[in-house]
Amino acid sequence: MGTGIIELAIVVFIAAVLGIVAKFLRQPTILAYLAAGAVIGYFGFFNFDDREIFQIFSDLGIMFLLFLVGLEINYTSLRLVGKTSLIVGLGQILFTSVIGFVLATLFGLAPLAAGYIAVALTFSSTIIVIQLLSSKKALNSLYGKISIGLLLVQDFVAILLLVVLAGIEVGGALVPIDIVWAIVKGVLLFFLIMFLGRRFFPWLFHKIAHSQELLFISSLAWLFFLVAAVERVGFSVEIGGFLAGLALANSSEHFEISSRMRSLRDFFIVMFFAILGSSVLLSNFTGLLIPIIVLSLFVLIGNPLIVIALMGFLGYTKRISFLAGLTVAQISEFSLIIAALGFRLGHITDETVAIITAVGVITITVSTYFIMHADKLFKLFAPYLTVFERKHLRHKDMLVDDLSKPIILIGCHRTGEGILAHVPKKDLLIIDFDPDVIERFKKRGYNCLFGDISDFEIFEQVTFGSARLVISTSPRFEDNLALIKEVRYLADEAGNRTLRIVVRAENEQEARMLYDARADYVLMPQFISGHYLSQVLRDDPQLTSLQKMKKRDMQTMDKESAT
Repeated sequence: MGTGIIELAIVVFIAAVLGIVAKFLRQPTILAYLAAGAVIGYFGFFNFDDREIFQIFSDLGIMFLLFLVGLEINYTSLRLVGKTSLIVGLGQILFTSVIGFVLATLFGLAPLAAGYIAVALTFSSTIIVIQLLSSKKALNSLYGKISIGLLLVQDFVAILLLVVLAGIEVGGALVPIDIVWAIVKGVLLFFLIMFLGRRFFPWLFHKIAHSQELLFISSLAWLFFLVAAVERVGFSVEIGGFLAGLALANSSEHFEISSRMRSLRDFFIVMFFAILGSSVLLSNFTGLLIPIIVLSLFVLIGNPLIVIALMGFLGYTKRISFLAGLTVAQISEFSLIIAALGFRLGHITDETVAIITAVGVITITVSTYFIMHADKLFKLFAPYLTVFERKHLRHKDMLVDDLSKPIILIGCHRTGEGILAHVPKKDLLIIDFDPDVIERFKKRGYNCLFGDISDFEIFEQVTFGSARLVISTSPRFEDNLALIKEVRYLADEAGNRTLRIVVRAENEQEARMLYDARADYVLMPQFISGHYLSQVLRDDPQLTSLQKMKKRDMQTMDKESAT
């Protein structure tokens, strides 16, 4: 019997090729890994079931994935899940699971299988959403914060379900006493890990942090030790991985640990999704096409509508509700993990797993385009979303009466805050989509408006046409391009020939296009920093001002950390 190296090489090569294709199509690599398994199964290169090593690698992939999930859920983030995220998250879980269960039973599925499908439809992919929001520079927006918060709520519920399922023996039934005992063991284990994570591991890892190699191997040792230990008490590698990460989340070295573990996760997780993709191809889809289409449409349309309705009820604008709603229009990697675990426990058949995986492939693919083009979709559907918007909006208190200021600053985080020192408060209007930023500068006496320049309602409220200077520190090229065109139009209508527009660009190509659109100056951080330092070197050859600059920057960073 061979060592499996050739088969491993085939999996990695096909996954890499399809991953490159997915990158060009702006799709998550999860889809490429699923497709790699399907290709291997279709062409019959080999059978995953014949190689036990692939199942071990698959388990390691899930272990590392959940280790990183636990590692990134630090104790501060537990407090940051606000009331809105909690209400919307739990409400979405309730409504989605109930409707999903009803739909599944209408297609003739047994109650237990329908329950698994309902659960699978409930959870959305935190990893994919964070990646997409990060690429859009929207993580700090209000809808971005709410979305991450409600996804965090989903993750905790998913972990709780994994604890319950993992406490049931393979082939066993859902016996109430087993569920209660599993929860009791899980709670005790959780509090033990929380105690170690607060009292012991921060001290230990601080002592060994000087050696990157020792930090890495110690993290691995703890991970494998805890996984082996929790398996002895009846839990799975999924739970062990999550708790191991949670124990280290409060250490100051968790970023370093995360960066080193991520490559291991990326390698081993390929095997999990490849095996899953292969099993889907070998499944019999006879009679499953309609359920797959209906359930996919429910996730793509129903889930966002549930979130939009809940957020509208809480008083958010239709735009914020819509953008947050689109982030839950796919099912999660947790859904696939729970489906695989249910199959392993004998609760569901490969037919049910095939339905869940097919819905995952469809919704992840389509929702990626939904999220990336959310602003365009909002403009298309905005007239029909008014029904979800209440008359008394949640952030009306962040509006100001006097919106006629000669200087308008859009985006007041880092770059924007540095501009404030040279602008009189009475002449300035700050516009930002981060409510925390708005609150901070309102307390300091600035005129602030909560809003996003990609929302054209802003142009109806603010008198851009009569301004003397408009500055945008937003890194989003499309928004800045639209801003220039709209402000220029308003200024021309008002006969304002003295208006100047300053915007930001991430590269030279964007800068040239913004200049072509009639920007007066384009901020490029790499140029500005170089020009500023060269001026310091010219005016202060002895560099005595560096300490003063350092002190000022540290004070700014301390203010940001405090808020």
